[in-house]
Amino acid sequence: MDLRIFTEPQQGADYDTLLAVARATEDLGFDAFFRSDHYLPMGDADGLPGPTDAWITLAGLARETSRIRLGTLMTAGTFRLPGPLAIQVAQVDAMSGGRVEFGLGAGWFEEEHTAYGIPFPAAKFGRLEEQLAIVTGLWGTPAGETFSFAGEHYTLTDSPALPKPAQSRVPVLVGGMGPVRTPRLAAQYADEFNIPFASAEDSARQIERVRDATVEHGRKADDLVYSNALVACVGRDDAEVARRARAIGREVTELKENGLAGSPAEVVDRIGRYQEAGASRMYLQILDLSDLDHLELISDQVQSRLV
Repeated sequence: MDLRIFTEPQQGADYDTLLAVARATEDLGFDAFFRSDHYLPMGDADGLPGPTDAWITLAGLARETSRIRLGTLMTAGTFRLPGPLAIQVAQVDAMSGGRVEFGLGAGWFEEEHTAYGIPFPAAKFGRLEEQLAIVTGLWGTPAGETFSFAGEHYTLTDSPALPKPAQSRVPVLVGGMGPVRTPRLAAQYADEFNIPFASAEDSARQIERVRDATVEHGRKADDLVYSNALVACVGRDDAEVARRARAIGREVTELKENGLAGSPAEVVDRIGRYQEAGASRMYLQILDLSDLDHLELISDQVQSRLV
């Protein structure tokens, strides 16, 4: 089971804080550093000192780390046009020496759009499908050839389809719990399917849907990596778990029901249930980015017990 660190900077984190977490992620042996793509905090967080842009952040981290994979859960499709987005991601991939992974979602948080003057279209899923076709099409066009696309939402004519990423194929992540269209989209475009904040039982059902859709599309079901994202709150004892829960404004009982909370042994056991459901990768949502001891504990007493 791969463990990856997943951050939510819109809740309140500047670049230096994210850099410290990314360096700890690398030093402690985790597989990757991922971040959300939001411009407005959620819940009671004040979001200070203000939002950071996902791909500008990852560009900086690409030059200040050397091993970990870097990516988004998920880039908001409403924030960027697909052509410039393909350029941005390809550039960050080159800056990192080929360590980028590209998660793309439809976008859903309407308030952040109105707050920053970003259009919030009604037909987001149709746009997402075209965005995936365009971004992967631009990257996959052989050098010296051009790429054109005529869709309902986007049109590209004779694009030189440059620059190319450093990797021959940037891993593409698709995710969600939609029962029909989402599995079909993953089967067509994804290298990884991610299930956010769901139970092991619901995850098993969704993984089965995606596996079936992948086979129907003419691929092997195991061509995709299946992953989950869950909030993490781990402590050496009950008092430490409670302290970490308070720091992120959550209740221990709720965290144990919906996330990865409790002692290292409890968390290892719960991760095992997701592994039995078909997942081989876990994104640990870390909400208190000042608590690097939390990452050290997870590395030492959770990651070390997983196979």
